[in-house]
Amino acid sequence: MPELSLSGTSLSGISQSSVPQSGVYASTITSQLDADEFVEMDADMDTKTTPDDESDDRPLFKVVTLDGTTFIGRLVREDDHSITLDVEKLGELNIRRENIRSLTELAEDDLMGGKYWFPNPNATRYLFAPSAIPITRKTGYYQNTWIFFNNLNYGFTDRFSMGVGIVPIFLFGVNALPVWLLPKYSIPIKADKLHISAGAMIGGVIGSGGGGAGVLYSTLTYGNRNRNITGGLGYGFVEDGISDRPVINFSGMYRMSVRSYLISENHFIPIDSGYEGLWSIGYRYAPESFSFDFALIRPSGVSGGFIGIPWIGVTLPFDRN
Repeated sequence: MPELSLSGTSLSGISQSSVPQSGVYASTITSQLDADEFVEMDADMDTKTTPDDESDDRPLFKVVTLDGTTFIGRLVREDDHSITLDVEKLGELNIRRENIRSLTELAEDDLMGGKYWFPNPNATRYLFAPSAIPITRKTGYYQNTWIFFNNLNYGFTDRFSMGVGIVPIFLFGVNALPVWLLPKYSIPIKADKLHISAGAMIGGVIGSGGGGAGVLYSTLTYGNRNRNITGGLGYGFVEDGISDRPVINFSGMYRMSVRSYLISENHFIPIDSGYEGLWSIGYRYAPESFSFDFALIRPSGVSGGFIGIPWIGVTLPFDRN
């Protein structure tokens, strides 16, 4: 267990009643008077809050110790051997550097109402369509939709990412494999405020003998990774040509709380001399390790008792940094 001290005093020998208790930072503090002394801390990030004084201009840090315990607080002091944080409910907490797994400085934008919001685990895509926000270097995600549609996307740089997708219909004895590639290049115009991107979906069916097809697109996203709106244009293409009118996309994401999001992805598709709409509204549940999407998709012009086509998707992020 990492060696921790509270306001300069070792936690060893401190009884549970000696430390301020709450469901925020200290769910259990246990001490024994032998070599097995340990401290158990609640590492549920969505319940952690920062010191009450949000005007405090001291740097804000997140520390993860070797045993997985997480602390968030204002930097008090640091040296070559340790770092001391002012942690709400616990006071000044000193952690030796040799016991630190990761040390991350947080931005003030990571606080909402004084509460720390962990990074959005699925920030670059709505239901299927991407935003202009980039997948950062050495991070990515696997996305599964309706069980059969599979995407794997990876950021090779902080601006360029590549994805690959398949529908494994060969599992049902079909001698064909639908596949597609998803390259995307993003340019930040104003950090965390405005991004532009260009990309493509290039697909085909291996084993069918047919040619390829896809979409070339460009998007503009206003907002940050938690709350944003995106507008985009996409031109479909096949082997012998490209469409003369674009598909128009308007999408949005709104983070309502630590784990809850509203998602909307809407497409306007050229049909004959006009456009037909494809509307959606959805809910995303996203703790740090995955996200789950449920949405209803409704074509324009549909009447009667039809509500919408259900969309169900799961995304698993990963980080190789």
